[in-house]
Amino acid sequence: MAGHSQFKNIMYRKGAQDAKRAKVFTKIIRELTVAAKMGSADPDANPRLRAAMIAAREANMPKDTMERAIKRGAGGEDNTAYEEVRYEGYGPGGVAIIVEALTDNRNRTASEVRAAFGKAGGNLGETNSVAFMFERKGVIRYETKAAGADAMFEAALEAGADNVESDAEAHEVTCAPGDFSAVRDVLEGKFGAARESRLQWRPVTTAPVDADTAESLFKLIDVLEDNDDVQTVSTNVEVSDEILAKLTA
Repeated sequence: MAGHSQFKNIMYRKGAQDAKRAKVFTKIIRELTVAAKMGSADPDANPRLRAAMIAAREANMPKDTMERAIKRGAGGEDNTAYEEVRYEGYGPGGVAIIVEALTDNRNRTASEVRAAFGKAGGNLGETNSVAFMFERKGVIRYETKAAGADAMFEAALEAGADNVESDAEAHEVTCAPGDFSAVRDVLEGKFGAARESRLQWRPVTTAPVDADTAESLFKLIDVLEDNDDVQTVSTNVEVSDEILAKLTA
């Protein structure tokens, strides 16, 4: 398993739903506000805002909460100057980690992220210290009921996607960052709004870890994701199904 999405999904299902939802809402509201502030309040003319709205719906955010965040950003009511920052470093077991944040205080966020890495036995590096182990990809996901595997495959490749993977739960389309908007727009025109669409860091090589290291790493990821400034955490960890089952039992 490259990354930690499977583990994260399991943990979300296991408990602390309300607390997790509050954190997710905080991050999405910030993204909605920034997206509306930087571009148009019309999602058809603002791909970043459209992606944030899709994330909000996926998180079951109330419509009025979403609309207030957009209005606050578009109307200039939010005077907070958010800055996009990327942190890179190594976690337990030498696992490469990329942390993306939206912050109104770069020093505070850097200090908190550095402290989280240090407490977990990792270390924060310079920009591009681990980015070379990843590739930036546009990722668009649909539920299987949206289309048949063949139809999704053909439409995605015609739109300029690099790859399509389908299983019992979803279709995942990947493409180059420069093709992301075009591919997403074509697919949305054919199959409706995607379940998820965003740019992600995908590992080129993975780092296998044992159970103890995996547990320490997942604790670090939880601490990072609990930080209101942190938007995404990407890793190149590889955890066996056996270890994953043991840790989530």
